[in-house]
Amino acid sequence: MRKRIDITKIKTVSLEKRKTKVALEDFARTARKGEAFGRFFDSLPNVLAAENLKKIVAAVVQASKADKMVIVMMGAHVIKCGLSPIIIDLMKRRVVRAVALNGAGIIHDTEIAMIGRTSEDVGAGIKDGTFGMVKETAAFINSAINSGFKKGLGIGESLGERIVKAKLPNRGLSLLAAGHELDIPVTVHVAIGTDTIHYHPSCNGEAVGEGSFLDFRNFIYSVSLIEGGVVLNIGSAVILPEVFLKAVTVARNLGHRADHFTAANFDMIAHYRPYQNVLVRPTSKGGRGYNIIGHHEIMIPLLYRAIIEEL
Repeated sequence: MRKRIDITKIKTVSLEKRKTKVALEDFARTARKGEAFGRFFDSLPNVLAAENLKKIVAAVVQASKADKMVIVMMGAHVIKCGLSPIIIDLMKRRVVRAVALNGAGIIHDTEIAMIGRTSEDVGAGIKDGTFGMVKETAAFINSAINSGFKKGLGIGESLGERIVKAKLPNRGLSLLAAGHELDIPVTVHVAIGTDTIHYHPSCNGEAVGEGSFLDFRNFIYSVSLIEGGVVLNIGSAVILPEVFLKAVTVARNLGHRADHFTAANFDMIAHYRPYQNVLVRPTSKGGRGYNIIGHHEIMIPLLYRAIIEEL
């Protein structure tokens, strides 16, 4: 017969004395029809992502009340999901004090301001070579960038000013226009060749490069004020996490305190760069990082409403 371990000598511990991670006070609570949102949000269980979401909300509210920097970095998909009104309202309330977009973001933002519609069928357009070939979008955006380049302005400032001055019919739903009117920096961080407007004759590579470079420096200034504040990365998997990491490095190199802040990443799947370059590396000196996975069109309105409720 093979030798077997003798389990009769196992040492047990008391259930009452054992440390646990979940208790009754952490459980979700039931609701009644017609109850306020605050009651619903409080009823979420204090477990895992729900608990982390509550901590993010608390950090944003605390930063806002303490007059600290709150930065929102956004991929273009956030705009396509119809979430611009939420971000603009937080800008108007002076909760969000800086916004960073990638190059695709300005295309969707401008088209919404122009005609109230955006997001073409890429699959269909790539078959016949019409993808991104819309004349008006490229002409408007590139003209603004080229004009701003001559005046020494970044892309965000140039385009926001142009949208307002052109009195585009839906400019009230433009993040870029809101930044211009509220004097809140909306910076644009471009990788040449990633955006459809780059292959139009109206595109000036020198203007795009210089405009994005100036916006990078503008963004570093916002990051230099992040101590005690919050940075939210929503739906940018590569560009903005990389830009943020470099901005933190420069801010610290120049002697600014950028050590103790809350970082949160909202996306539909987990990515390497947001995790490392937003949540882990920049907060290693004393900050906190939270990763929330879920659809933007659900999670960001939930985040927004909870912030408004707490404020």
